Amino acid sequence: MANARTGKDAYTLNFPCDEFKEIELTEALIKTSNSIPMAAYRGKSDVMLVFEDQQEVEQLLPQLDAIKKVDARGLIVTAQGKDCDFVSRFFAPAFGIDEDPVTGSAHTTLVPYWAKRLGKVEMEAVQVSARSGKLHCNLVKDRVELTGKAVLYLKGEMYL
Repeated sequence: MANARTGKDAYTLNFPCDEFKEIELTEALIKTSNSIPMAAYRGKSDVMLVFEDQQEVEQLLPQLDAIKKVDARGLIVTAQGKDCDFVSRFFAPAFGIDEDPVTGSAHTTLVPYWAKRLGKVEMEAVQVSARSGKLHCNLVKDRVELTGKAVLYLKGEMYL
């Protein structure tokens, strides 16, 4: 279960960590973009591809038809960052989201992966989509905390 809290000028979301494992880098996964990843991982919902550097992720041209054929909710692409700990992008065209600007749930895979790889539990991340978004990430035991700025776009009431 996820939860949220507000701060002075930011919001913090708290999610359970994803469980993921390394998988074979298949031809179908290679065909999802114009660049060849170094490794592939499978989480509960998504596939994550790890690339050599930030520039590859920024310049990646997603092949949306190929991504739709991947047996997953979405495709996360990531690399170590230049001015932050890691960068990412997220694609879920089978669900009507060609590219999501900032994806909290993808970070439930990204944060534990990069925490282990970088040997740290607090990190700065940037989702390098067209809109882009910066997140302060914290791995707390089996939870991921993401803090960032957000813009209110809808307000309403629900009655149960």
